[in-house]
Amino acid sequence: MALDVRLIQQIASRLVRLILVLLCVAAVSFGLIMLSPIDPIDAYLGSQMAQVSPDQRALIAEQWGFDAPPAAQFSRWLSQLLSGELGWSHIYNQPVSDVISQRFQRSILLLGSAWLLALLVGFALGIIAGAKEGSLLDRLICGYVYVTASTPTFWLAMLALLLFSVYLGWMPTCCAGPTGVVNQDVSTLTRLHHLILPVATLALLGIAAITLHTRARMVALMRSDIALHAFAQGATRFDIAWRHGIRHASLPAITLAFASLGELFGGSILIEQVFAYPGLGQATVEAGLRSDVPLLLGIALFTALFVSIGNLIADSLYQLIDPRISKEQP
Repeated sequence: MALDVRLIQQIASRLVRLILVLLCVAAVSFGLIMLSPIDPIDAYLGSQMAQVSPDQRALIAEQWGFDAPPAAQFSRWLSQLLSGELGWSHIYNQPVSDVISQRFQRSILLLGSAWLLALLVGFALGIIAGAKEGSLLDRLICGYVYVTASTPTFWLAMLALLLFSVYLGWMPTCCAGPTGVVNQDVSTLTRLHHLILPVATLALLGIAAITLHTRARMVALMRSDIALHAFAQGATRFDIAWRHGIRHASLPAITLAFASLGELFGGSILIEQVFAYPGLGQATVEAGLRSDVPLLLGIALFTALFVSIGNLIADSLYQLIDPRISKEQP
């Protein structure tokens, strides 16, 4: 009974903190949007703003609620949120929930593949570099990691696009499928072909950090008394890395991987712009440039929820990796 009460208290505490985080994200996002120099009516009209009379502008402002004070706009959006709606996107002319759902179905393939690739490659490189501390292989891996970690994402994406798409012609230049082809007619292999270059470029964001943290844990293990005792019994560095290092280094790697979901989403915004990939990141840029307040707030909330769920999954995996970690402490 005591365990059940404690579990309910933990779940309730997490829900309260999540709600507070989402409210703070919404408030800060709305404040930043209000400080933007972009006029939402001009952004909505686009090239036709010179052909619209002041009366028509007033009607548009009334239609979308731009004429209300900022506090009233935010209160109305909160009331819609409490009723289960995220508002209406005026640039897509769709409910915000539909826009996020449609775009995220494409982005999850890009984000999920890049995240998994970064975790696996970064963890493997970190284990190898830490187990071979000071060797040529360790120096090569560290040099590669430092270079990729300091390289701007958009520049790397443009370089990859020029090399593999323009000069070599191995990869498509843009989009989630061939231009002029209906989405339903695009095969799975074609979709994967269009994903290879964006996924590989985006994965480099996470590989560097995971490699460095995993290497640090492996180096600490190789210098510990556990490794010294194993060396005395005739074990090799590979034996120690395989038997002890993987579990020892997996906790920080998983923590960092789930914590970097927000950073990965930020990188996907740049990647989707360079590769013209029609995902949630590209919708974020369009909403920002055209001051689509409901869509921007909806994407901000969705991203915060996405990252929070990732952190919760990481916490839940700790006991499976290391049973010594107790989640039942009061």
